[in-house]
Amino acid sequence: MDKLTKEQRRKNMQANKSTGTKPELLLAKTLFSRGHRYRKNNRSVYGKPDLTFKKIKLAIFVDGEFWHGKDWELRKDDHKTNKEFWNNKIERNIQRDIVVNEELTKQGWTILKVWGKEIQKDLLNC
Repeated sequence: MDKLTKEQRRKNMQANKSTGTKPELLLAKTLFSRGHRYRKNNRSVYGKPDLTFKKIKLAIFVDGEFWHGKDWELRKDDHKTNKEFWNNKIERNIQRDIVVNEELTKQGWTILKVWGKEIQKDLLNC
């Protein structure tokens, strides 16, 4: 049973962004200020990484802990409502991430995955 009405839930879900998240922007601005030039969400690269450096074939993904299943085996049962939907969705995201990593590796890309909270807590060590 959802505590929010359908309209409230719809507005909450619409507010979730796939690009331009705070951690992603924070990392991008820091890299730019240090003289690194990149492309954001480059569609010509498989998996559309958050930041790409084509010359050196570096793809950076900034992943949200919830959406990409950080510590998934421990947190699998944290959902209070609609457990089956969320478990399926997050497990599909994890599987898609694996496929994208394998394909980019085959193409010779170096992949960096950074959790959003790591950027917010300790940006310079990311």
